[in-house]
Amino acid sequence: MNPKTKSSHGRSGGAKRSGRPQSGSRRFGRPHQGHHHATGAPAKHKFGLASRALVSAHKNSMDKLRIIVLGGMEEVGRNCTVFEYGNDIFIVDMGLQFPEEDMPGIDYIVNDFTYLQDKVNKVRGVVITHGHYDHIGGIPHLMAKVGNPALYTGVLTAGIIKKRQEEYRSAPPLNIQTINASSVLKFGSAFTVEFFRVNHNIPDCYGLVVKTPVGTIVHTGDFKFDKQPVNEEPMDINRLRQIAKDGVLVLMADSTNAEKPGHQLSETQVGMELEEIFRQVKGRMIVGTFASNLSRVQLLISLAEQYGRKVMVKGRSMVTNMEVASNLGFMKFKKNTMVDWQEAKSLPDDKLIIICTGAQGERNAVLMRMANNDHRYLELKKNDTVIFSSSVIPGNERTVQSLMDGIYRHDAQVIHYHMMDIHAGGHAKQGDLIEFCQIMKPKYYMPIEGNHFMLRINGRSVGEACGFAPDHVLIADNGQIIEVGKDKARVTEDRVPAEYIFVDGLGVGDISEVVLRDRRMMAEDGMLVVIVTIRKKTGELVQNPDLISRGFIYMKESKTLVEDTRRKVKLMLKDKDPASPAFENYLKNKIRNELGEFLWKQTKRRPMILPVLIEV
Repeated sequence: MNPKTKSSHGRSGGAKRSGRPQSGSRRFGRPHQGHHHATGAPAKHKFGLASRALVSAHKNSMDKLRIIVLGGMEEVGRNCTVFEYGNDIFIVDMGLQFPEEDMPGIDYIVNDFTYLQDKVNKVRGVVITHGHYDHIGGIPHLMAKVGNPALYTGVLTAGIIKKRQEEYRSAPPLNIQTINASSVLKFGSAFTVEFFRVNHNIPDCYGLVVKTPVGTIVHTGDFKFDKQPVNEEPMDINRLRQIAKDGVLVLMADSTNAEKPGHQLSETQVGMELEEIFRQVKGRMIVGTFASNLSRVQLLISLAEQYGRKVMVKGRSMVTNMEVASNLGFMKFKKNTMVDWQEAKSLPDDKLIIICTGAQGERNAVLMRMANNDHRYLELKKNDTVIFSSSVIPGNERTVQSLMDGIYRHDAQVIHYHMMDIHAGGHAKQGDLIEFCQIMKPKYYMPIEGNHFMLRINGRSVGEACGFAPDHVLIADNGQIIEVGKDKARVTEDRVPAEYIFVDGLGVGDISEVVLRDRRMMAEDGMLVVIVTIRKKTGELVQNPDLISRGFIYMKESKTLVEDTRRKVKLMLKDKDPASPAFENYLKNKIRNELGEFLWKQTKRRPMILPVLIEV
């Protein structure tokens, strides 16, 4: 009953299930001619997100394919695409997006599945392209909302997803089926999905070939052309040409690095630059990189072994990813290469390299704590060489500058990617995108995965180079429906809900824009609590109002303003009709509005005013 495939890494990649399918999970028929079948229907699952009305959504035409990107078309992150034809739906990726600076307290953002709430019985499966959080991060929160269907992905990605799922004990057990480059999936009667291996900065990544009744759609996932990757094979160009030979109607291509001309740097070139550093540096080496960049971590460990250095890895997420990758055979190193702190502290400086998280200046990450003398046992010293083997994510410039300030205060040497080619991005640049499009020769080109400006630049640069007419470049927003018929595709004006669903602690979707607005207000101008005691029957003020300021003024140094504010509140609450009872809501709104105007005139600040009425 279990479909089997051969792994692209030379070992059995059989899709295993233990025991019975969980309630609500899919049942599978017997495989036929090497195909996975995913045609069963899950039990309906009540949708937990707030219901939102569809905006101008039309009923699905039976002879049209609908492509709906729920996230990743207006931001970097939250990648999720819905393919729908007739009664069959399958989903590609369920990512998260990290919060913007104006989202205080938010842990991350996931996709809005409102559109799918009454279509759960049509969802045939989920495909995950690779193991980065912007493609897997929403899985614990969203799989149950679509009936917990079978999830198909590569061996390494499956391991990362399983490890992360352990943190979400209330989420249903996942039915994960592993795939490789030779796998073929059937999703209902409408979709046949094949795969091709792509290079990124994490191993075991795949693009999709989606065969539908109207034509073939190719989805690149995150990719780059790397002729000499580290610890994996380069992309199979012959396989791409074979796909193109059968005809491609729409090519959906990664836009994250589309604004950068040329071709992406090879990981092997990065290795050559890093090797030069290994040859020259005599003291301790500390390398900051992304926890998910396992190809870079492997490269650093291999160089450490070559040059006689021991390796200490710090950072929970990096250690976890390495553990999963090494257990599955995607990372290889000698057992005695890795050391803990007890062993590391006895080593000469020129025999140790520390690989850690925090190159983006994250407050609680290892590198920042070292720079701030805030780590339990690691500290920077004069002979250290700190290597930033990563680019700076837009929006993190200030925190990275602060991090570098801290490192330089320790008189350590700093090397970053502007000085040497010690970082290669995982996303295709313009030259790579043009090359891919020229191989595929699609009829329509659809930029995906990036901010709107990235999609536009991708569409313009590739469109001009490959000779696309403007109406053959499909650029949509999140939730906008792309309708594809035989030989024709268009971006419609129809939309489905694609709002931000905020995750804050244990709450998912319970933080609204109103709550965020209040948080922003408190962050900008603080808050003032006004406590007044009144007589219940008459509304008469019993005693002087009490004031509590948080983030607005320092009350001990603002005595005049405090007294003026108390006086203003007393005037507002002066009882003009002692025979009338107090109306709580009226009095609270009066304090908010009139006191807000008064404080603005006095301070040019707008604190959040919280009136507290005590009736006696």
